[in-house]
Amino acid sequence: MSTAAAVRDARRPVRQDPAERRRGMYHLASPVSVLTVATEERMHGTTASTVTLVSRHPLLVGVVLRTGSSFARLAAREGRYAITVLGAEQADVARWFADSGRPGGSEQFDGLRWQPDSYANAPLLAGGLAHYSCRFHSKVAVGDGELLLGYVVRARTADGSPLLSYAGDLYAGHLKPARVEPVF
Repeated sequence: MSTAAAVRDARRPVRQDPAERRRGMYHLASPVSVLTVATEERMHGTTASTVTLVSRHPLLVGVVLRTGSSFARLAAREGRYAITVLGAEQADVARWFADSGRPGGSEQFDGLRWQPDSYANAPLLAGGLAHYSCRFHSKVAVGDGELLLGYVVRARTADGSPLLSYAGDLYAGHLKPARVEPVF
């Protein structure tokens, strides 16, 4: 089969219930993070269920947000933002920043322990497993979302277990090394 024929074959539609495909995608476990930004006018945070390493050189992370995301717009305008990777005991924080009914601006951080990031000036939430200071790289429309890319200019880590998103819910990910059996 020629390369052109193989490409045409790969583009042929596959019949499957779209809801079944979406359910399958919920079985990708991923760490939960809160992205924060601070502008002269306001602070804003949002929960993200997937922040991923995109490039090692330069060090880039990516996150997909809904199209028209307030966070993506503010991060692009400010040119910098911060990410807190949440620990296993921070499900309430993840749900708070995912709730569109929470107060806006700095009020959404009331009652939470945080400190301003020295680079981005955005809140870094206490208890996180990692904090990344990011310089805005770009945002790209992708499907029904926007891919936000950022250069990691500083990273700090702490010990603990991650908060994971899996099958549409949050889980405390107490990790243990996998046993590796010889294949042959």
